[in-house]
Amino acid sequence: MGAFKLALRCPQKVHDIVVDPEPNWSFESLSSELHSLEKKLHDSCSGPVPFTKVQSREFWNRKGVKRSPMAFVMSLSNEETELSESEREEDHDLSMVTAKRFNCDDLYMSDSDSSDYELAFDAQSYLMDEVGLVESALFERSHEHHLQVQEDIRNQLSAIETELMTEQEKSASAFARIEKYREARKELERKLDTHYQRKIAEALDNHLTAIQRDHELKSQIEERRIRSDAAHEEAKRKERAFHEERLRQERARAEAEAKLRFEEAKMAALEAERRAAKEAAEKEATEASKRIAAVASQQEAAKPQLNADSSNMNLQPQGSGSNRTKKSQTTGDVVRAAQTALILEQGRLLKLKELEEANRTLIMTSNMDFSNHERHISRLIRQIRGIKENVRVKASELVKILKNPSCPQSISVAAFAKKVVSHCESPDNAVFACGHVIVLVTSQVPQAMDLLLAEFHRACIYTVPKHIVYSKSAFESKEAYYKDIGHREDGGKLESVKDYLKRLESYMKLYGALVQTEVQGVPNIHGPKEGWAWLARFLNVLPANMYTAVALNAFLQTAGFVLFRKYKSQFTKMLHIILNDFLNALREREDSELNPIILEIQSYIEDNKFLQEPEGRSLQGQLLSSVMVPESEPSRGYYY
Repeated sequence: MGAFKLALRCPQKVHDIVVDPEPNWSFESLSSELHSLEKKLHDSCSGPVPFTKVQSREFWNRKGVKRSPMAFVMSLSNEETELSESEREEDHDLSMVTAKRFNCDDLYMSDSDSSDYELAFDAQSYLMDEVGLVESALFERSHEHHLQVQEDIRNQLSAIETELMTEQEKSASAFARIEKYREARKELERKLDTHYQRKIAEALDNHLTAIQRDHELKSQIEERRIRSDAAHEEAKRKERAFHEERLRQERARAEAEAKLRFEEAKMAALEAERRAAKEAAEKEATEASKRIAAVASQQEAAKPQLNADSSNMNLQPQGSGSNRTKKSQTTGDVVRAAQTALILEQGRLLKLKELEEANRTLIMTSNMDFSNHERHISRLIRQIRGIKENVRVKASELVKILKNPSCPQSISVAAFAKKVVSHCESPDNAVFACGHVIVLVTSQVPQAMDLLLAEFHRACIYTVPKHIVYSKSAFESKEAYYKDIGHREDGGKLESVKDYLKRLESYMKLYGALVQTEVQGVPNIHGPKEGWAWLARFLNVLPANMYTAVALNAFLQTAGFVLFRKYKSQFTKMLHIILNDFLNALREREDSELNPIILEIQSYIEDNKFLQEPEGRSLQGQLLSSVMVPESEPSRGYYY
């Protein structure tokens, strides 16, 4: 090896002898150091040192070749040279440790060098002159001292190395503790920082939440104030509208009452005039009879000419009175209806006629086209279905149209009444839903009810109720009679009795659905009370035939359920009259075409179908009407 890499450093001086002057050793430096050691040993001895060299020693190798005095061979054994790679890495790691000292145990000399040295020493001893015992002892003493110094150096180096390793372990342990403490400190600081950040975030969030809550509270207060003001204004507006509507209704009611009183007075005057004419005719007929009898008793005594003159004079007033009596009796026998029902019918028809005349005048004088409003009303009525929300929406829209200032109310009300009645003939007509709409609309526009009833009376006389009896003296032909009771003419041809009865049934079902409708919180101007009055007038005056039977059956099918719940035993008495009197009168006619309608009415009464709610009466979703529940239901065969 050219040079040694010293991994550890030894102490600088031991007994004033420099052990490790340089960190790296070379051949020349090692040789010079050995010479300096010999010199120092020579100087340290007080007596003469034996075997003092005068000149450099000459070393011979085993081959007899003389070596240079400066030569120095250092070899390692094969076992020592075959170091493992792991040991080299450990030596390399130790060499990188700071402040390492020279370890004398790591220095090895080859066996060849030792043997060469011993051979050279033997040769030198052989070549040296013989000395005395003192010099030999001194030399041995010096040699022993030298060995002792080396041993001390090795022991001190070993102790220093042990101490150094201990210090290194302590330093590594201290460094590990410091690193652990530093990591723990960092973790603590990180946790504290996270905790402080969380606290700051929570405080900020609480602050922002408080601000937001404050803003929401302020906005809610402001919103409540706005809603309160709006509700107050709306209440004022509704109150004003209610007062105005009430005043308008009162004025309309007063006008209607005035017109009704006028019509009643007019009808009373006509009736008084009719009675006076009848009494006068009867009185005149009586007087004529008396005069005829007197003339007959005096015929034999009187002259023929005088008898003839008297007969001519008395017969003329008799014939005139007979004609008047016959006409009055014919008129009374043709129309079958209660007097109050006729008065109400005439009053409603008169209102409708006056309204139509006013509308015609308004349309002629105005440049506006009101057909759009009529089409809108017709479309809304056709869209009525048996659903709660549908009924509410359609009624609300119809009320808005009827109160729309852009169209005169007289035109819109007349269109509403006409379209409702004409919709009866539609196959998809929901009569109970339509009855709810009528009640909701007429509660806001009361004058529409009389016009609607007038349209009912015009389309079907049995809604009055009224019946016209056929008489050859009163009607020119059967066609004239059919036209008078309501048959339609299409292309010069009258509709069949079957088609007429079908229309009559649809009108009566809607009329029955109207009178039985009761909406909670909404008054029905033409409610169950009017339905009870209709049934009483019908049974008191109208005869039993095909037309009246169909009308009665349709009315009972829709209104009987509510009339029973409202009038209970009184209604059952009415049904008893129908079962015993009306149906018997139908059977006495001995008409086979009456059998189906007789069986249907009889089944309705005997099977207590009036206890069952009619199909379609309950609107889908939630019932708008509120009816009374009977305390107890009669069992089958109640009337017997």
